Amino acid sequence: MNGMKQQLFKTLWGYEKDFETACIEAKEAGFDGIEAQAPKNIKETLVWKACLEKYELSYIAEIVTGGGYTPRRNASVQEHLDDFQSALEASQRLSPLFVTCIGGCDAWSEEQSLLFFESALHVAQKAHCVVSFETHRSRTLFNPWVTKRMVEKLPALKLTLDLSHWCVVCERRMDTELETMQALSSHVHHIHARVGYDQGPQVPHPAAPEYKEDVKVHQQCWEIVWKAQRLQGYQSTTMTPEFGPDGYLHTLPFTQAPVADLWEINCWMAVQERQHFKTFITTLEKQ
Repeated sequence: MNGMKQQLFKTLWGYEKDFETACIEAKEAGFDGIEAQAPKNIKETLVWKACLEKYELSYIAEIVTGGGYTPRRNASVQEHLDDFQSALEASQRLSPLFVTCIGGCDAWSEEQSLLFFESALHVAQKAHCVVSFETHRSRTLFNPWVTKRMVEKLPALKLTLDLSHWCVVCERRMDTELETMQALSSHVHHIHARVGYDQGPQVPHPAAPEYKEDVKVHQQCWEIVWKAQRLQGYQSTTMTPEFGPDGYLHTLPFTQAPVADLWEINCWMAVQERQHFKTFITTLEKQ
């Protein structure tokens, strides 16, 4: 069996500089590509396309349905699908490796969720695009058990695994759910490498010793995914270190000064996971 490679992506979540600067930073830090929502206008899309080609970077398109990262509570299934359709059309202009979608709503019935996923998969199939759906709180896949029921009913469903959301929703580390992780592993297509803890979706800094066990448990789950992907014949596995702003990044009271630098954290995570993956896959291939 050929050795599986790893590709690391820079997130543009909360990024305030121009796209070319993002590409330069990604390239200098050893990232293989950019993950972000595609521009809606053609002019900006052409700038992105030129930069991705110039710096030889791959692209993962992010799609958000329902009006924002937290969906409008009363947005219908059709409104979510309309958002998906329009965002998919915009992203296709940049020839993404695949699309990762934050979609659905936690308040929907499972019948509504299945209708959304089935319809979105049909749209993506017609566009000849692979789509995976993120395990994100406030969304359909907000906990491990709903997610397991969804993939059992819809085996074609691919996942973008972000364990940090489940940590805060379930108020515990996911080493309590390793059996469920095994059941889901063959559906995971992409990983968001943010480390959550029992009271939040983002530790202040993953290098801090007090969060060592949280990092270790996330890595244990990612290894389960890598092993499943390798058995499925994946030539490459993708991961985006996705520590972000917007209430995720811890700040000091009164001043709101950030306790850490997001780019430094994401670069630290990339370095750790590059070595972690290399060690894991080398050991696996010797067995």
